[in-house]
Amino acid sequence: MVLDKPGKPSYESPSSIRIIVLIRTIPEILERIIAARLLAAARLTGLLHPNQCGSLPGLSTYDTCLTLTNDVRTLQRPRLKVSSLFLDIKAGFDNVDNNTLARILREGGIPPYLVSWVSSFLGERSCTLIFPGAPGTLAPVNVGAPQGSPISPLLFLLYVAPLHFSIPWCLMISYVDDFALTVASLAYRGNIRRLQQLFERLERKASRVGVSFSVAKTELIHWRTPSQRNSPKCVSPIQIKRDLFRPSDSLRWLGDGFTPALDPAAHFSPRLALAQVAFVLVRRLSPPGAGLPPYLCHRLATSLIAPILLYGADQFTRSVGTTTRLDTFWRKVQRWTTNCFSATPTGIPSLESCLPPVSLLVAHRQRLAARRVVCSPPRVNPATDRVHPSFPSLSGYRAPDSSLAVTRGLSSVYLPLHWKTPRPVPPIRNHLPVDAVAHRTIPFILGLSRMPMINSHLVCTTPSLPPQSLMDSTYSALKKRVREALLTEWASLFPTPGYYVHPLALSPRPFMGLGKFVAGRIHQMRARKSYLAAHPTWRSPDADTSCPPCGLEPETFQHAIVSCPSRQHSRSPLLHGVTSVDPEAPL
Repeated sequence: MVLDKPGKPSYESPSSIRIIVLIRTIPEILERIIAARLLAAARLTGLLHPNQCGSLPGLSTYDTCLTLTNDVRTLQRPRLKVSSLFLDIKAGFDNVDNNTLARILREGGIPPYLVSWVSSFLGERSCTLIFPGAPGTLAPVNVGAPQGSPISPLLFLLYVAPLHFSIPWCLMISYVDDFALTVASLAYRGNIRRLQQLFERLERKASRVGVSFSVAKTELIHWRTPSQRNSPKCVSPIQIKRDLFRPSDSLRWLGDGFTPALDPAAHFSPRLALAQVAFVLVRRLSPPGAGLPPYLCHRLATSLIAPILLYGADQFTRSVGTTTRLDTFWRKVQRWTTNCFSATPTGIPSLESCLPPVSLLVAHRQRLAARRVVCSPPRVNPATDRVHPSFPSLSGYRAPDSSLAVTRGLSSVYLPLHWKTPRPVPPIRNHLPVDAVAHRTIPFILGLSRMPMINSHLVCTTPSLPPQSLMDSTYSALKKRVREALLTEWASLFPTPGYYVHPLALSPRPFMGLGKFVAGRIHQMRARKSYLAAHPTWRSPDADTSCPPCGLEPETFQHAIVSCPSRQHSRSPLLHGVTSVDPEAPL
């Protein structure tokens, strides 16, 4: 199937389209089985480099960016100048050569039957292109790995694994076909010369396997510390294949926004704009009083809007101004979900929509990410093997290419905080990014002598470990503690008016499955900002509170939903069996 790549100025060039292979179910199951066996063999033989991320179980863009920022901040501790060069392999999947990959697998010690299967998979293939006006005939394909296949990303990682090499005071990390080279020296000009030498060496390695880098996508950044924000910037460019690339003031890599000073506003501002666009489109599905019920609005908020808004939130620390803008937007989403009035106190729509405030959602995501990082095998996750050696993990392995050695012998002013030490106020010293991740787990590891290890089957050689079932249950218990911390902070940091007595909940309430108009009215009544006579506004605080339809007693929430005789006929089809509106009631 031929798909257009988003954001291209013109689609007349073949580079603006992407071909996705559609595979039948049975062959796809077989490919997943072979991919699992091939991955285990690659880990056992050491074919995959520890700094290769992406398309591998237990790894994500968060681990890649966390490793990058941790090494940048570590190299800056002894007041070194740090620079990074970002590269992208040109048409990576399309340049996988069958014979070259088979040679890499054989020399790496992969079992012969897997080498033969991969050679058969990549050889003697044919495909039919699907697009308007396509002839529908089979065409032979003799090169490349099919995009859309479960095993193709792993084959590509094995194909480019020989490109990785380790150098002191340097970090080379990749996410599938995106590479980042980070170096440090006493001057930025020295970094440029060193990056040019590393690129030439990397290019020679790439030519041996038949791949090349897209020069147009190359970007350079000179990292700066917050104390250097007023000092002159380095504008010296780097020459790559006769092209000059000047240092960027901001760039996007793996979806995260980076600036030389790692300013979080450069990341969250585009995320907020994208979330606002998505909200404008989604809001049309459920205008006030009509459209989708609050239950589906809650699903859209948690599965669509929140992931767009909070992508990368576990990586960056927000400023006060950024948090205010995110909170303002998120309150609009909460009111849209519940159909509450603008006069409703700000804490109530959050409770009614079952959507915690943004600051709590960010802290929750950070704790979940920290739990996953510290419980991952260090030999698999490059961020985990940079955790401090004193952290209570089951494996004592740490990265041999870590830059932590440059901090030895530094004065207390430049020495990073220990992962157990709380951050002082004001923050004279800070944790390194990975140490800050480990510090977030302190409230949840109480009572544990060692943290459990997930995905231990991905490690080829492991010491004696506890039973996997015990580690899985402990890992789940940690998630439960993180969830309880979210609810506790929600209740303590965002108190509601004394008249609101309904409990906290993260899952939608039963009545949110009703229509938007009816459920919205219930939300308004529970918030005591509604059209009921017993809920007067500031304009008419002394108005009559008697129920207009029956006139028997004040028109309260309990009376309107349960006991009003005049509403019995319209109430029965929707709220049949509801006898109470107390906080413990099923409503």
